[in-house]
Amino acid sequence: MRLLGFLVSSVLLATGVSAKAPAKLAASLVFHAPFDQSADAVVGRGDRRFQTGPKWDAPRATSPGLPTNGAVWIDPKGGRHGGALRFEKKIPQVVGFRAMGNFPWSSNAWSATVAFWLRTTPEIDIPKEYSDVIQITSKAWDDAALFVEFTPEDLPKHLRLGTYADKKVWNPEGRDWDKMPLSEKPLVVVTRPPFRREEWHQVVFTLDRFNTGRADGKVALYLDGQPAGSLTERTHTYTWKPEDVVMMLGLGYTGWMDDFAVFDRALSADEVAALHRLPGGVADLHRKRR
Repeated sequence: MRLLGFLVSSVLLATGVSAKAPAKLAASLVFHAPFDQSADAVVGRGDRRFQTGPKWDAPRATSPGLPTNGAVWIDPKGGRHGGALRFEKKIPQVVGFRAMGNFPWSSNAWSATVAFWLRTTPEIDIPKEYSDVIQITSKAWDDAALFVEFTPEDLPKHLRLGTYADKKVWNPEGRDWDKMPLSEKPLVVVTRPPFRREEWHQVVFTLDRFNTGRADGKVALYLDGQPAGSLTERTHTYTWKPEDVVMMLGLGYTGWMDDFAVFDRALSADEVAALHRLPGGVADLHRKRR
């Protein structure tokens, strides 16, 4: 056992990962779906089972299992680390995981980090419409919602992180979204993201000081372990019904997803870089304790 620990530490150090970083990351990990042999998560503080429901609109009733039409399946050798979740084509259903217990929302102050890997060529693989790789909410896309999306018409397609607080907080006057300047929208935009079908790229976003009631919230987006944009000094109030929140995956998305993980705090830039360099992915954080 000591020899195994020494070898693991040696590998981590050889890849530039501090020996202390995995322990701190492991202590904050609340959810992990590696998509190796199953769509179900292997770490979770709530229901770990992959879910499918008839529609994306709330309320989102789901039941365990993949869609029966074969449009979403496990590619056992196609992942960044082992298998991957394959979205073969656009699907009408909602798929993903129940968030209760698996995502660190609180009615009081909370923070979180979400990480996953993608493999797709958006301009070829994804239809000319909005494509949400992930969306987390109990309401609607513009009301207490978190999402990562590809835009429909831009060439190359833009990658955007949306952190829309309660609609009455971020848009109290009910203004027309299409007529609002980008600076007023809670979006982080990457205009030339690096995605290619032949390559894996990691997306991480951190959420800090949400539900404080003050304009002190911070949001950061990272691509492949490097900062890609941020939002600061905003009021991020998220009023959710925890039992109704779904971590929805693959709305209009075609491609692969791997190593989906959630942490119960906002990781630092150095920790995000360390997470990106883990040789075996997030499984390195918990493999020995399972």
